[in-house]
Amino acid sequence: MSGIHEGPLIQSELIKSQEKRIAANSMGSDISLMKFSHDSIDRWVSSLCPVCLKVIRAHILEENGKVFMEKQCDTHGEFREIYWSDASLYKKFIKYLGQGTTQDRSASEQKGCPFDCGLCNNHITNTLLGNIDLTSRCNMSCPTCFADANGHNPDPSLDQIVAMMRTLRAEKPVPCPAVQFSGGEPTLREDLPQIIDLARRSGFSQIQLATNGLRLASSPEFCASLRHSGLNTVYLQFDGVTPEPYLKNRGRDILPIKKRALENMITAGIKCVVLVPTLAKGINDHQVGDIVRFASKNIEIVRGVNFQPVSFTGRIDAQERTKKRITIPDFIALLEEQTNNEITRDDFYPIPFIVPISQLIAAESEKFQPVFSIHPCCGAATYLYKFDGRLIPLTRFLDVEGLLERIRTEIENYNGSTYGKLKMKGMILREIPKFVDARQAPRDLNATRMLIRIFRFGTRESLREFHNRMLFIGSMHFQDRYNLDLERLQRCGIHYATPDGRVIPFCAYNIIYR
Repeated sequence: MSGIHEGPLIQSELIKSQEKRIAANSMGSDISLMKFSHDSIDRWVSSLCPVCLKVIRAHILEENGKVFMEKQCDTHGEFREIYWSDASLYKKFIKYLGQGTTQDRSASEQKGCPFDCGLCNNHITNTLLGNIDLTSRCNMSCPTCFADANGHNPDPSLDQIVAMMRTLRAEKPVPCPAVQFSGGEPTLREDLPQIIDLARRSGFSQIQLATNGLRLASSPEFCASLRHSGLNTVYLQFDGVTPEPYLKNRGRDILPIKKRALENMITAGIKCVVLVPTLAKGINDHQVGDIVRFASKNIEIVRGVNFQPVSFTGRIDAQERTKKRITIPDFIALLEEQTNNEITRDDFYPIPFIVPISQLIAAESEKFQPVFSIHPCCGAATYLYKFDGRLIPLTRFLDVEGLLERIRTEIENYNGSTYGKLKMKGMILREIPKFVDARQAPRDLNATRMLIRIFRFGTRESLREFHNRMLFIGSMHFQDRYNLDLERLQRCGIHYATPDGRVIPFCAYNIIYR
């Protein structure tokens, strides 16, 4: 890229080119990605037979205010699965289904999606978060484990782990910005601090650890060693605020261990923990509100809660789907009910809602940026501000739709010149106050000043100020073989790096490749 005149234009042309390839190459003429009306829920996608994993057509349709997937395998018969439990929320979210980006691919299409992962040319979202399994060993045996961790496979060597990190950082045109070490239980690796340090030296801006917290609870010194090595965020498995969810989900009560792990991390100076509940009906669906309140009471270290509705892969009994299945709209409805409408469905947006922010950063920096072009049905999120004992969603005092639409308009009118860049940024900064309702904003928060700092400087410090004052609440629903939509899979932004040099979308890895 030689200059600002080329950057956004090149990115736009690459996006258009990639979309054309998707239309031409995706799964043959009978099972192709299809355009559809955002007001209509009646379309065909590609899926898998949950028995033989053959690619088959699937019908997405609305019935009694819910969205279902129906599909039929010539050999194994018909299957019907809840896709989204709220059709109106689906319509709100699906309108953010937009363009993706393109990267150099390490695999070419031979067998057809999803059997050529590596990534292949069907994939249209860059790696937003790279997962590296450090071990298949675990110090627990949870009945809900999607990885079915058992320790039968040998741990990857340090050289293999370094190679996987290099693969992620070598992705073009956008190197993977964030890595999460997982397993099994990654804290069983004695060289974990060294691995984290190597990730920092590799250039990852965000280094995460997914853990059950047992070892963190046993040693403040171990926590300190992780922090000194460069660990940014701990994703702590956390199923509820009473013993019962742990007894059902994990086989024993480990809530006291979770709390001790948090105490040790505070002592060690770790400042960012995201609680990760595996959400299932009859297990912990009655504690959604309590988990958020627990997070708000520990906001000095807990920066977010990422609810993950249970995915029927791995160790869990797939026959329990009807009894335990929860979708993202179910989660939002539970939160609404259990917080007495303190947090509502209107406060949540799909992850690709923030795509204009990525485009703005790309225009201003003259560099390709990660584009959060995942499928709208994969994730939802909001931010809360704690004030006077209450949790106030960001959407109550900030017109997020209006602000993002204004940014989108400025980007569309941007001509690539230096003057155009200054004009675009100046216009956004001048108009920010229009989107802030100072009467509804918490009295101790100057929301206008905070937003202006973010858009003016765009530094880690200004973004850190925002995150330190907000509590992130999100939900990410990983697919399984019963509800798999290949259109969603091709937009996946969470990928596994594997020792053989491939990069595989999260859901494909757990359904097919693991």
